[in-house]
Amino acid sequence: MQTGESAGRRARRRAAVALAVFALIAILLVLYPPDDLYLWIKALHIVAVISWMAGLLYLPRLFVYHTDAPAGSAQSETFKVMEQRLYRTIMQPAMGLSWLLGLYLAWSVYGFQGGWLHAKLAFVVLLTGVHQFYGRAVKAFAEDLNVKTGRQWRIWNEAPALLMILIVVMVVVKPF
Repeated sequence: MQTGESAGRRARRRAAVALAVFALIAILLVLYPPDDLYLWIKALHIVAVISWMAGLLYLPRLFVYHTDAPAGSAQSETFKVMEQRLYRTIMQPAMGLSWLLGLYLAWSVYGFQGGWLHAKLAFVVLLTGVHQFYGRAVKAFAEDLNVKTGRQWRIWNEAPALLMILIVVMVVVKPF
């Protein structure tokens, strides 16, 4: 049977390998740019955004369940580990890559022009604020200092979904 520490080490190793592969692809694209570099950058941006959004949608669900677990219980301690790993190992790198690649696309393709792009960036800033709010919540849960109810976390679970809808509409429809 595996211990929590060895399982955690393997999970961190897998995440590090995934990030290394992602970084290697990005480096190779910069060093040996293909004719369709834009499409490669766009694809990597979409992968990063999907990873970030998966975390933003899942983490508050963990908070809902964690709220019901008694402080100090084995269940609570398990949620603490899950929340910290999700936030640090998946969400933080995915957010950084989403921003980096997204800003590159906004600059190289659109020259930061267009009302839709400015609106999209404003919504991404708000999404980043939600991300940071969740990060503070991870810390509060780790210290057994959560003050929100499960119902409040269910409501907070909707914020990233609403912002995602607005962002996708801006990118696809370009209404202004």
